Amino acid sequence: MNNVADRPLAGIVLRLLSGILFTGMMVCVKAVSTQVPLGQTVFFRSAFALLPIVIFMTWRREFPRALATRKPLGHLVRSGLGAAAMFASFAAVARLPVAEATLLAQLSPVAMAVGGVLLLGERFTLHRAAAFALVLAGVAALVVPDLGESRGQVLGYGLGVLAALLTAGALVTVRRISRTETAASIAFYFVLVTALAGLATLPLGWVAVSGPTLALLVLAGLFGGAAHICMTLALRYAEVSRLAPFEYVALIWPVLADLLIFGLPLSGGFLVALPLVLGGAALAALEGRRLRRPLRQ
Repeated sequence: MNNVADRPLAGIVLRLLSGILFTGMMVCVKAVSTQVPLGQTVFFRSAFALLPIVIFMTWRREFPRALATRKPLGHLVRSGLGAAAMFASFAAVARLPVAEATLLAQLSPVAMAVGGVLLLGERFTLHRAAAFALVLAGVAALVVPDLGESRGQVLGYGLGVLAALLTAGALVTVRRISRTETAASIAFYFVLVTALAGLATLPLGWVAVSGPTLALLVLAGLFGGAAHICMTLALRYAEVSRLAPFEYVALIWPVLADLLIFGLPLSGGFLVALPLVLGGAALAALEGRRLRRPLRQ
């Protein structure tokens, strides 16, 4: 087990697979967004994500032992931020092309780097400053051309940025609690709390769904849970810096989904923002590797 981090090929394959599964989840969410209330979608996505996660934990002989926790409040904060991020992300993808919503999610690593400075007392280095500048330029390139257009699309951009910031907050919390908590318990409690948050919207009005719509909701959960497992294993087998270049590849699937499934063309703003945002995310990943290096010596 000491050499699990020395399998970069396995990590890369799992990262690519997680990108496909994540895109599948977002396609399902967007496909039902005009028929199913947001809270109902969040509930199904989270409830059915529990199935692959529990199966995975059982296969690793971690269930239910790994669910023991010494930081229930930390789990509550992380899960609350993650649940809010999911609501915002799904609301964004209902208003935006899948590729643009996915690109905005790439703001999270940079926001997490800034959050590490503000909340954890880490240094604000040149790498982080450059990453922050690139991401701001990318968001401006994506959003500014559409400011005078559809209000729904502008709202979608705002929700996408909000989702990325909330995700970053959740990941900063994960940094704190992962010293004593297992990755399995963090994932399980996040999905459980998010499912309960979605269920809490039941009094606001859910709808009866047809068989195909129900299948899409179930698939969203299964794809989401499987994507989380693949990403967790990818980070276990390969360093973040090795996986960072494949963020570009992971965006091929949302682009293809927009073109082939939803018939949505790529905007000029997206093409300009793409290298800026992913460049900033890559810089943030490289900075994380550089800061961790002394700890391994």
